[in-house]
Amino acid sequence: MKKQSFSSPRGPIPKFPYSQAVIYGDLIFISAQVPVDPATGAAETGDVQAQTSRILTNVADILEDAGSSIDNMLKVTVFLKDRSLFADFNAAYGKVFTENMPARTPVFSDTGDYLVLMDFIAGIE
Repeated sequence: MKKQSFSSPRGPIPKFPYSQAVIYGDLIFISAQVPVDPATGAAETGDVQAQTSRILTNVADILEDAGSSIDNMLKVTVFLKDRSLFADFNAAYGKVFTENMPARTPVFSDTGDYLVLMDFIAGIE
């Protein structure tokens, strides 16, 4: 197997030295995503539900461009600015993942200017 960097214009393009995603075999590892509209470069400044929805939309687009889909999500690591955001985060997250849900790890930490960040591991069809 060979490691391959992958980037989709439908996800935020990294401004620093890292890959938006890496494909290895039949897995895709997507770097931490922030709630940014890739078409405008503007950050989603709404509540945690709006920010979560933006991230999940971007990731679904990245996965589609890589030949996969959100249905193939295996693992999500969620970084939330504050524990009080967890219920609202779950409300938005639960609209996308309704069956056969991926493994998930929530982490409560400083997320800078955002309420939520997420990174992902998915399978490729």
